[in-house]
Amino acid sequence: MADAPRMHIAIAGNIGSGKTTLTQLLAKHYKWDQLQEAVDNNPYLFDFYKDMQRWSFNLQIFFLNSRFEQLLEIRRSGRNVIQDRTIYEDAFIFAPNLHAMGLMTTRDFENYFRLFQNMDHSITPPDLLIYLQAPVDKLVKQISERGREYENSISIEYLKRLNERYDAWIEKYDKGKLLIIDVEDNRFHTDPEDLGKIITKIDAEIHGLFPMEAPVKAAKAAPKPAGKITVKGTPVSSAKASTSPSKNGAKPALAKKR
Repeated sequence: MADAPRMHIAIAGNIGSGKTTLTQLLAKHYKWDQLQEAVDNNPYLFDFYKDMQRWSFNLQIFFLNSRFEQLLEIRRSGRNVIQDRTIYEDAFIFAPNLHAMGLMTTRDFENYFRLFQNMDHSITPPDLLIYLQAPVDKLVKQISERGREYENSISIEYLKRLNERYDAWIEKYDKGKLLIIDVEDNRFHTDPEDLGKIITKIDAEIHGLFPMEAPVKAAKAAPKPAGKITVKGTPVSSAKASTSPSKNGAKPALAKKR
Protein backbone atom coordinates (compact mmCIF):
# COMPACT_ATOMS: atom_id res chain seq x y z
CA MET A 1 0.00 0.00 0.00
CA ALA A 2 1.32 3.44 -0.92
CA ASP A 3 2.11 5.92 1.82
CA ALA A 4 -0.38 8.70 2.48
CA PRO A 5 0.59 11.96 0.73
CA ARG A 6 2.28 14.66 2.76
CA MET A 7 -0.07 17.38 4.01
CA HIS A 8 0.89 21.03 4.38
CA ILE A 9 -1.63 23.24 6.18
CA ALA A 10 -0.84 26.94 6.60
CA ILE A 11 -2.48 29.39 9.00
CA ALA A 12 -2.86 32.98 7.73
CA GLY A 13 -4.10 36.06 9.52
CA ASN A 14 -3.37 39.53 10.79
CA ILE A 15 -1.22 40.29 13.84
CA GLY A 16 -3.04 39.02 16.93
CA SER A 17 -5.58 36.85 15.09
CA GLY A 18 -4.48 33.65 16.85
CA LYS A 19 -2.29 31.97 14.22
CA THR A 20 0.34 30.69 16.65
CA THR A 21 -2.27 29.32 19.06
CA LEU A 22 -4.16 27.47 16.31
CA THR A 23 -0.89 26.16 14.87
CA GLN A 24 0.01 24.69 18.26
CA LEU A 25 -3.44 23.22 18.86
CA LEU A 26 -3.63 21.55 15.45
CA ALA A 27 -0.05 20.24 15.65
CA LYS A 28 -0.87 18.70 19.02
CA HIS A 29 -4.12 17.17 17.76
CA TYR A 30 -2.69 15.67 14.58
CA LYS A 31 0.78 15.03 16.02
CA TRP A 32 2.29 16.87 13.06
CA ASP A 33 5.33 19.13 12.88
CA GLN A 34 4.75 22.82 13.45
CA LEU A 35 6.67 25.64 11.80
CA GLN A 36 6.38 28.85 13.80
CA GLU A 37 6.97 32.33 12.49
CA ALA A 38 10.50 33.59 13.19
CA VAL A 39 9.75 36.11 15.94
CA ASP A 40 11.96 35.38 18.95
CA ASN A 41 15.08 34.94 16.80
CA ASN A 42 14.32 37.85 14.46
CA PRO A 43 17.20 40.38 14.68
CA TYR A 44 15.17 43.22 13.12
CA LEU A 45 11.78 43.09 14.86
CA PHE A 46 12.48 45.35 17.84
CA ASP A 47 14.26 47.91 15.65
CA PHE A 48 11.44 47.82 13.10
CA TYR A 49 8.73 48.78 15.57
CA LYS A 50 10.93 51.65 16.81
CA ASP A 51 11.71 52.95 13.31
CA MET A 52 9.63 51.30 10.58
CA GLN A 53 11.00 53.37 7.72
CA ARG A 54 14.62 52.54 8.51
CA TRP A 55 14.16 48.80 9.06
CA SER A 56 11.18 47.81 6.87
CA PHE A 57 13.23 46.42 3.98
CA ASN A 58 15.59 44.51 6.29
CA LEU A 59 12.68 43.00 8.21
CA GLN A 60 10.76 41.92 5.11
CA ILE A 61 13.83 40.33 3.53
CA PHE A 62 14.44 38.39 6.75
CA PHE A 63 10.84 37.11 6.84
CA LEU A 64 10.88 36.27 3.12
CA ASN A 65 14.06 34.25 3.46
CA SER A 66 12.86 32.55 6.64
CA ARG A 67 9.57 31.52 5.03
CA PHE A 68 11.35 30.30 1.89
CA GLU A 69 13.66 28.13 4.02
CA GLN A 70 10.59 26.66 5.74
CA LEU A 71 9.02 25.75 2.41
CA LEU A 72 12.22 24.07 1.23
CA GLU A 73 12.34 22.12 4.49
CA ILE A 74 8.71 21.00 4.05
CA ARG A 75 9.57 19.69 0.59
CA ARG A 76 12.73 17.91 1.77
CA SER A 77 11.24 16.33 4.88
CA GLY A 78 8.07 14.92 3.35
CA ARG A 79 6.42 15.25 6.78
CA ASN A 80 2.96 16.57 7.63
CA VAL A 81 3.24 20.20 8.68
CA ILE A 82 1.20 23.02 10.21
CA GLN A 83 2.78 26.37 9.26
CA ASP A 84 2.30 29.67 11.07
CA ARG A 85 1.85 32.35 8.34
CA THR A 86 2.69 32.06 4.64
CA ILE A 87 5.22 33.57 2.27
CA TYR A 88 2.31 35.09 0.31
CA GLU A 89 1.33 37.31 3.24
CA ASP A 90 4.81 38.81 3.27
CA ALA A 91 4.69 39.59 -0.45
CA PHE A 92 1.06 40.63 -0.94
CA ILE A 93 0.20 42.26 2.38
CA PHE A 94 3.04 43.40 4.63
CA ALA A 95 5.59 44.64 2.09
CA PRO A 96 3.03 46.41 -0.16
CA ASN A 97 1.45 48.00 2.90
CA LEU A 98 4.79 49.40 4.05
CA HIS A 99 5.40 50.69 0.52
CA ALA A 100 1.99 52.36 0.33
CA MET A 101 2.54 54.02 3.72
CA GLY A 102 5.82 55.50 2.54
CA LEU A 103 7.80 53.26 4.90
CA MET A 104 9.56 51.36 2.11
CA THR A 105 11.00 53.02 -0.99
CA THR A 106 9.80 52.02 -4.46
CA ARG A 107 13.33 50.88 -5.30
CA ASP A 108 13.45 48.56 -2.27
CA PHE A 109 9.92 47.28 -2.80
CA GLU A 110 10.47 46.40 -6.46
CA ASN A 111 13.73 44.64 -5.59
CA TYR A 112 11.94 42.74 -2.83
CA PHE A 113 9.04 41.72 -5.07
CA ARG A 114 11.30 40.48 -7.87
CA LEU A 115 13.05 38.28 -5.33
CA PHE A 116 9.68 36.91 -4.19
CA GLN A 117 8.64 36.19 -7.80
CA ASN A 118 11.82 34.16 -8.34
CA MET A 119 11.08 32.19 -5.16
CA ASP A 120 7.45 31.72 -6.16
CA HIS A 121 8.49 29.70 -9.22
CA SER A 122 10.16 27.08 -7.03
CA ILE A 123 7.70 26.67 -4.13
CA THR A 124 4.57 24.61 -3.66
CA PRO A 125 1.48 26.25 -2.11
CA PRO A 126 -0.10 24.69 0.99
CA ASP A 127 -2.68 21.95 0.50
CA LEU A 128 -5.04 23.94 2.69
CA LEU A 129 -4.92 27.58 3.76
CA ILE A 130 -6.79 28.52 6.95
CA TYR A 131 -7.50 32.26 7.19
CA LEU A 132 -8.29 33.67 10.64
CA GLN A 133 -10.52 36.69 10.02
CA ALA A 134 -10.90 39.14 12.90
CA PRO A 135 -12.08 42.75 13.38
CA VAL A 136 -9.51 45.30 14.51
CA ASP A 137 -10.90 45.58 18.06
CA LYS A 138 -10.48 41.83 18.50
CA LEU A 139 -6.89 42.05 17.25
CA VAL A 140 -6.10 44.89 19.65
CA LYS A 141 -7.54 42.93 22.57
CA GLN A 142 -5.53 39.80 21.80
CA ILE A 143 -2.31 41.71 21.12
CA SER A 144 -2.71 43.44 24.50
CA GLU A 145 -3.38 40.15 26.29
CA ARG A 146 -0.21 38.47 25.05
CA GLY A 147 1.89 41.44 26.20
CA ARG A 148 4.78 41.52 23.73
CA GLU A 149 6.69 44.71 24.49
CA TYR A 150 7.72 45.44 20.92
CA GLU A 151 4.06 45.37 19.81
CA ASN A 152 3.06 48.27 22.09
CA SER A 153 3.67 50.78 19.29
CA ILE A 154 1.39 49.07 16.74
CA SER A 155 -1.34 51.54 15.76
CA ILE A 156 -4.99 50.80 15.09
CA GLU A 157 -4.60 52.41 11.66
CA TYR A 158 -1.76 50.01 10.82
CA LEU A 159 -3.90 46.99 11.80
CA LYS A 160 -6.84 48.37 9.82
CA ARG A 161 -4.73 48.74 6.68
CA LEU A 162 -3.46 45.18 7.05
CA ASN A 163 -7.01 43.85 7.54
CA GLU A 164 -8.13 45.54 4.32
CA ARG A 165 -5.26 43.93 2.42
CA TYR A 166 -5.93 40.52 3.95
CA ASP A 167 -9.58 40.60 2.88
CA ALA A 168 -8.60 41.69 -0.66
CA TRP A 169 -5.94 38.95 -0.90
CA ILE A 170 -8.24 36.22 0.39
CA GLU A 171 -10.97 37.27 -2.03
CA LYS A 172 -8.60 36.50 -4.94
CA TYR A 173 -6.70 33.58 -3.42
CA ASP A 174 -6.46 30.86 -6.08
CA LYS A 175 -3.54 28.64 -5.08
CA GLY A 176 -5.51 25.91 -3.30
CA LYS A 177 -8.32 25.13 -0.91
CA LEU A 178 -9.27 27.76 1.63
CA LEU A 179 -10.97 27.64 5.02
CA ILE A 180 -12.07 30.97 6.54
CA ILE A 181 -12.59 31.15 10.30
CA ASP A 182 -14.41 34.12 11.84
CA VAL A 183 -12.37 34.57 15.03
CA GLU A 184 -15.06 36.80 16.53
CA ASP A 185 -17.52 33.88 16.61
CA ASN A 186 -15.14 30.91 16.84
CA ARG A 187 -13.17 30.88 20.11
CA PHE A 188 -11.01 27.86 19.34
CA HIS A 189 -8.33 28.91 21.84
CA THR A 190 -10.71 28.44 24.81
CA ASP A 191 -13.62 26.37 23.50
CA PRO A 192 -12.90 22.72 22.55
CA GLU A 193 -16.22 22.57 20.68
CA ASP A 194 -15.21 25.45 18.40
CA LEU A 195 -11.80 23.86 17.85
CA GLY A 196 -13.57 20.61 17.00
CA LYS A 197 -15.53 22.33 14.23
CA ILE A 198 -12.30 23.46 12.61
CA ILE A 199 -10.79 19.99 12.94
CA THR A 200 -13.90 18.44 11.35
CA LYS A 201 -13.44 20.63 8.26
CA ILE A 202 -9.75 19.78 8.06
CA ASP A 203 -10.49 16.05 8.43
CA ALA A 204 -12.86 16.27 5.49
CA GLU A 205 -10.03 17.71 3.38
CA ILE A 206 -7.52 15.09 4.50
CA HIS A 207 -9.87 12.32 3.45
CA GLY A 208 -10.73 13.95 0.14
CA LEU A 209 -14.25 14.94 1.13
CA PHE A 210 -13.76 18.69 1.34
CA PRO A 211 -17.14 20.40 0.74
CA MET A 212 -17.30 23.11 -1.90
CA GLU A 213 -20.25 25.04 -0.44
CA ALA A 214 -19.70 28.39 1.21
CA PRO A 215 -20.67 29.37 3.78
CA VAL A 216 -21.11 26.13 5.70
CA LYS A 217 -24.06 26.21 8.09
CA ALA A 218 -24.42 24.20 11.27
CA ALA A 219 -27.11 21.55 11.43
CA LYS A 220 -30.33 22.58 13.20
CA ALA A 221 -29.60 20.17 16.03
CA ALA A 222 -26.26 21.78 16.81
CA PRO A 223 -26.18 23.41 20.26
CA LYS A 224 -24.42 26.59 19.06
CA PRO A 225 -23.59 28.46 15.82
CA ALA A 226 -20.87 27.12 13.53
CA GLY A 227 -18.68 30.17 14.08
CA LYS A 228 -19.00 31.35 10.48
CA ILE A 229 -16.67 28.75 9.01
CA THR A 230 -16.49 29.29 5.27
CA VAL A 231 -14.97 26.87 2.78
CA LYS A 232 -13.76 27.77 -0.70
CA GLY A 233 -12.49 25.54 -3.46
CA THR A 234 -9.78 26.54 -5.92
CA PRO A 235 -11.11 29.21 -8.32
CA VAL A 236 -10.59 28.74 -12.04
CA SER A 237 -9.38 32.26 -12.74
CA SER A 238 -6.03 33.63 -11.59
CA ALA A 239 -5.28 37.11 -10.26
CA LYS A 240 -1.53 36.55 -10.20
CA ALA A 241 -0.73 38.85 -13.12
CA SER A 242 -2.38 41.84 -11.44
CA THR A 243 -0.21 41.59 -8.34
CA SER A 244 3.21 42.03 -9.98
CA PRO A 245 5.01 45.38 -10.33
CA SER A 246 5.05 46.74 -13.86
CA LYS A 247 8.22 47.76 -15.66
CA ASN A 248 7.46 51.45 -15.22
CA GLY A 249 7.64 51.11 -11.45
CA ALA A 250 3.92 50.91 -10.73
CA LYS A 251 2.88 49.17 -7.54
CA PRO A 252 1.01 45.88 -7.55
CA ALA A 253 -2.76 46.09 -7.40
CA LEU A 254 -2.76 45.22 -3.71
CA ALA A 255 -0.22 47.95 -2.98
CA LYS A 256 -2.53 50.85 -3.80
CA LYS A 257 -2.87 53.27 -0.95
CA ARG A 258 -6.27 53.24 0.66
